[in-house]
Amino acid sequence: MFRLVALWSAPKPEDRAAFETAYVEVHAPLARALPNLASLDTIVFASGLEGASPYHRVAIMNWADHAAFERDGETPEWTALRADAGQMIERFGVELTSSVGEDG
Repeated sequence: MFRLVALWSAPKPEDRAAFETAYVEVHAPLARALPNLASLDTIVFASGLEGASPYHRVAIMNWADHAAFERDGETPEWTALRADAGQMIERFGVELTSSVGEDG
């Protein structure tokens, strides 16, 4: 399994509801539209193990293998997903950190 993990920083408290609406109603459906995506798991963090979490939300995207991920990287759906992430970063002032890799 090939995975992408995306970690979103917290929006300002006054932007949290709008961020969640944008994420749930627009961003996650764009991710789920990727033709080769095997699954998408998302989590809204309530806290860290030892206090506040440095992240607000995480998405774990799964593909059968690296080749499937690469194929999705060439699709209009991927372009739309990346553009929406950029809009969310700009609109809400959040940071997005992501990493990819194989099951280990």
